[in-house]
Amino acid sequence: MLKVLFVLSLTAIIFLLLFGLIRQTVQPKSTIRKRMASLETTAEPDEPFAAPTYEPTARQQTEAGEGGFKKILGSLAEALTPRKLRPIIQKRLVLAGKSREWGIAEFYGSCLLGAVMMWLFGFVLLQHAHYAVVQRAMMIFLLGLLGGLMPVVFLNTTIDKRQKKIQSQLPQVLDLLCVSVQAGLSFDASLSKITARMKGPLIDEFRRLQDDIRMGVVRRTAMRSMADRCGVDDVSLFMTSIIQAERLGTSMGNTLKNQESSLFSLQSLL
Repeated sequence: MLKVLFVLSLTAIIFLLLFGLIRQTVQPKSTIRKRMASLETTAEPDEPFAAPTYEPTARQQTEAGEGGFKKILGSLAEALTPRKLRPIIQKRLVLAGKSREWGIAEFYGSCLLGAVMMWLFGFVLLQHAHYAVVQRAMMIFLLGLLGGLMPVVFLNTTIDKRQKKIQSQLPQVLDLLCVSVQAGLSFDASLSKITARMKGPLIDEFRRLQDDIRMGVVRRTAMRSMADRCGVDDVSLFMTSIIQAERLGTSMGNTLKNQESSLFSLQSLL
């Protein structure tokens, strides 16, 4: 029993180290770093004479080598990702709120890397153990399966926590929206006021909703996309009621009040 607990704890530590490594390796550069690189390459000297040439330092050579390694590893992970799994992984990343931080190839590559490393670890650990060949093979297979499923478990846990935060924050947002609209503000003005003063996953989705509308996305399409990104039934019902109220021209204040009362009554029953 102690050996099993030791193997599981060591497996978790190794996976966390590998997951952090692959995030730093495969994750693309940020927008700021890209813009800084483009400014450095397009900058021209103010003086008419030729600019002096500099040889790259050891640090710059190391960063260039790491960039090439990142591209190779990213291309390899993308090539190994099955096409049928890509929309499923993308959907799960969106529900976790990590679609802008994690990529499909990065997540699938972490699963493969975790499985391979656990297979190697199990092979080395059980090489001199007094077990039958079938038992060794099964234990190595289970270790590899555990290493490959750890990113999936982590992603599912992240989705569950995020949806619970959205569910708990929705009544407060609905109450503030209802009060603001009844005070005379429009729905958009009330929403802008709330997103400027509050934080949380639901507020982040409302900000993205506002950004999509400003960029020209159809209002009802942006609202449905937000409901899909949240994956919470109450948010989907709220977005649907707002779309219907705007389409039929009914009172937004009454719609918000009805949504608030129905949500509180449902939570009291639960």
